[in-house]
Amino acid sequence: MAVQAGKDLLIKIDQTGDGQFETIAGLRATRISFNAETVDVTSLESQGGWRELLAGAGVKSASISGSGVFRDANTDERARQIFFDGEIPEFQVVIPDFGTVVGAFQISNLEYAGSHNGEASYELTLASAGALSFTAL
Repeated sequence: MAVQAGKDLLIKIDQTGDGQFETIAGLRATRISFNAETVDVTSLESQGGWRELLAGAGVKSASISGSGVFRDANTDERARQIFFDGEIPEFQVVIPDFGTVVGAFQISNLEYAGSHNGEASYELTLASAGALSFTAL
C-alpha cells in the first residue's frame, strides 16, 4: 500500500439532511479515533490470574477532531449552528485508500483563535452519537 497524503483525510458534513456530504472548509489537520471500553470479568478462577475480558461488551465510541484556517464558508456557518442548536447530524470521514465512516456526531467543542499577525483559525471536536457504518474502499 502506498503512503497517503494527510490532506486526503476529509471530514464532511451533511449540510441539509439529504445525504450529500460537503468537506468542512479550511481544515488542515484531521483525526478520527475509535474507542471500545473493556468489561473485566476476571475471577479467582481465571487461568493463571490473567485478566479476562467479555467479548463484544462495553461501549464503543468514536471521536473526530480537526483544525484549520477559518474561511467563513457555508460549512463553517453550519458547524456553528449545529453547535448552538445542539443538533446531531450525519458526518462522513473519508480515510484515503481505506474507506469511509458515516454516522451521527455531536460537535462537543468549537474553538476560534487568532493572533495579531496571523490568520484566524478554528478547532472542532465531534463525539459519536449512535452506531457508525464503515464502507471499505
